[in-house]
Amino acid sequence: MAGRVTRILASRRREEEEAPIAGEGSGSGSDVVEFEFLDDGSESTLAKSSSSDECCSNEMELLDDEDEEERENEASVEENRSYWDNQHQLLQSVICRSSSIETGIRNATKEALKEIQSAETVCGCGRETSLSCCRMCLMREVSRRLQNHGYNTAICKTKWRSSLDIPAGEHTFVDVLDNTSSKKGEMRVMIELNLRAEFEMARGSEEYNRLVRRLPEVFVGKAERLGNIIKIMCNAGKKCMKQKKMHMGPWRKQKYMQAKWLGPCERNTNWSSTSLFSKRTPIMPKPRQMSSMLTVDLLDKLPNMHFVEPMGV
Repeated sequence: MAGRVTRILASRRREEEEAPIAGEGSGSGSDVVEFEFLDDGSESTLAKSSSSDECCSNEMELLDDEDEEERENEASVEENRSYWDNQHQLLQSVICRSSSIETGIRNATKEALKEIQSAETVCGCGRETSLSCCRMCLMREVSRRLQNHGYNTAICKTKWRSSLDIPAGEHTFVDVLDNTSSKKGEMRVMIELNLRAEFEMARGSEEYNRLVRRLPEVFVGKAERLGNIIKIMCNAGKKCMKQKKMHMGPWRKQKYMQAKWLGPCERNTNWSSTSLFSKRTPIMPKPRQMSSMLTVDLLDKLPNMHFVEPMGV
């Protein structure tokens, strides 16, 4: 306001000086009013322009925030895709590697399973179900057939106590000890008849489920190779649960899965043999004993009856 008043006084001074010459003293008031009107309008215009500038700057800030969020989402999606592609490559490289010993045992295991399936073998543990549905009987039969091929095979049982990280548990699987290579020494080959099911999760993401489907259903390989698979799958499971914002169960952690196959085990080569038979060879029922109406076995009808031999004279 001080600047505006100063300018008005200056205009009045000029008008007073010019008034005797022009002879029009009444024009000073109109000039002042007009000047004041123009001055107020310029201030309102400046205020409007400043407010519009603030609105534009706010809009630009919002657009910048949206663009930054969009870039972050795109980077997150790209990072996620890169992670799962890397996991697929790592898993494939581990599965594809195989030594001649592993390949021989794997082929013998596949042949044994094929023969068991074609023979429609029924387990003999008392449940009278298909052998493929009885895990223990299937392991025994596979181990027996591998022994017939000359392999030093056994059923292994691992058992561990609970700790702060994992709960207690136990697991059984088949292994083969090979001593054919004098340079490498003894090689231990693990046989897990249903490896894929060990890593399946009911609420797994599509990326994790695709990784699980790449696992072989029947795994035959060295302990070191199985350890690498455990590491890859457990890291992928952890990533999956983190993306879904869910808690990962302790039975899915790497330490728990390692205890299943890589922990201290009890190796049993002399298991109790169970009687296995094929569905194609029907078991004949026992013949029913026929009794005549004229001859009745009193001992069967009257089990409490006792005969007393006569005393000798």
